[in-house]
Formats: sequence, C-alpha cells, structure tokens
Amino acid sequence: MENNIIEIKMKTNTIKRVGRSDFVNMGPIRLRQPLPTQQIEMIDPFILLHHYGPYTISPESNPFDLGPHPHRGFEPVTFLVQGEQLHRDSLGHESVVKAGDVQWTTAGRGIIHAEGPTKEFVSKGGTIEGIQLWLNLPEEKKMIQPNYQHAKSEEFEVVSSPDNKVKTKIVAGSLNEKQGKIVTQTSVNAFMIEAKQGGTETVHFTSSHQGMLYLLKGKVRVNNETTLELNKNQLVYFNQDGDGFKIEAENNSLLLFLSGEPFNEEVATYGPYVMNTQTELLEAMRDYQIGKMGFLPVS
Repeated sequence: MENNIIEIKMKTNTIKRVGRSDFVNMGPIRLRQPLPTQQIEMIDPFILLHHYGPYTISPESNPFDLGPHPHRGFEPVTFLVQGEQLHRDSLGHESVVKAGDVQWTTAGRGIIHAEGPTKEFVSKGGTIEGIQLWLNLPEEKKMIQPNYQHAKSEEFEVVSSPDNKVKTKIVAGSLNEKQGKIVTQTSVNAFMIEAKQGGTETVHFTSSHQGMLYLLKGKVRVNNETTLELNKNQLVYFNQDGDGFKIEAENNSLLLFLSGEPFNEEVATYGPYVMNTQTELLEAMRDYQIGKMGFLPVS
C-alpha cells in the first residue's frame, strides 16, 4: 500500500529530448558517444559520455589500452561493466578495477593516469566493456587537489523494486535514504540499474538536478511513453519538472542514471582539459608540459 501511495503522489519528469548513441572513432578505438551529439551538446554538469566495448581482448588484439595522459578541471569516471582494468596515476595509486566496480578520479588542478586491461586479462583473453563519464567541476573547484576513489561492486548500497526484478546500485548521491559509496565534490547522483524482463521501478530525484537515463543493453519503456533500445534511441534527457521517472523492462536490461546540479557556467574544452576560459586551457597545456601535473612512466 505504501509503495502505491508514493507512486500516485509522484509527478514524473517530462522528457526534454531522446538521443541516439552512435559510434565514433577515438584514435584506434571505436565506441558509442551519446553525449555530446549534434542534438545534445551538454547536460550540465555532464560533459561527455562514452560507452566503450564490448571488445574481445586477447594477446593478438587489445584495442583498449590508454597510456599515460593528463586531465584538469573535471572528474573522469569509469563504470566497468565487463572485464578487468588496471588504473595507475601520478598520485601513486595503482588498482585493478573489476566488473561492477567504479573508479572516480577528481582531476582538479591536474593528474596523469593510465588505464587498460591487466596483463593477466590480456593473456587469458575475455571481454571488456564500460562507461567513461566526464563530470564537470565548478569554477571554484577546478584547481583543487586531485584525488582518486575506487569502489568495489559489493560495497554499493542497492535498492530493490517492489517486484524484486529491478536492482538499483547507488554509486553516488542518495536514493530512498540510502547513500552512495563515492564522496562527491558537487550535488550529483549516479545509479546503475539492472532490470529483469517485466520488472518495473520508480526512481526519484530532485527537480533541482538535470537528469538523464542511458541504456547499455536490453529494452526499456520510460514513463509509459518512450522506448529505449540498442542501436535506436538509448538516452533520455529529462526536464526539471517532476520528482523522478518510471521504467518497465521489456527485456533484461542495464541502464545508467545520472543527475546533477547544473553550474550554468562558461565551459571551455580542449583535449583532456575542461576549464572556463581559453586562457585557462593554455595554462593547463603549459603546466602539463613543464611537469606541474606530475609524472607517470609508461608501464
């Protein structure tokens, strides 16, 4: 009865735009890029979303191995869906990220990191798949001390739907009075939602946030009006006019929900840097070249 009362009172967010997740080439890597696109430039504070894989990894083929590279002014986040990756950075961190884990890097004033399948994973072979998210930092936090967080899959709180067919993993933020494992610099939610066929769930988030829902696999009906499925529409961008959204899984599905307080600031990007002005971008390039972001040798 209590769940029915909650659903009746909840006003669902209307859908602002539905987006595709087409393939793009990033150097030798081919991956999906639902954000940004020609239709959706940015969902403040989210700058970029890459869905990489599934790639078949073997000693003869290892397309996803990113050597040392810098970042400044934002938070690069990895949600690993399948496989195993090694993270190394100029702060001295080295950790193996496994399926279901999340690594949350706060680049701040500058960090150099590298990631790719572990040597052991390449040797035995397997499949790797994940999400790379760029979460912006507000102007007053762009030059904070860099930091790295690695949270394991089993460490996250999980919210189950009334029918027990939908499990929502709380990576960051809060849902139904449960808190995410990741400590965030800004007001943000990040939930990984796994739904079995026929499962339904209502997910709440504050109307002060901009929110989006991205489908990694399966087929899902959103708010009884829009269907998300692979190779068609995979992203929903919500208006800030409700208390949340409803999903019904037509197939076994996996989705990522993100919401955050928009900054409404100027954004300047170039390569691996996200700042507020072109001058700050030039300063970032200079600081990297003279070693102010630290050093990380090639493994």
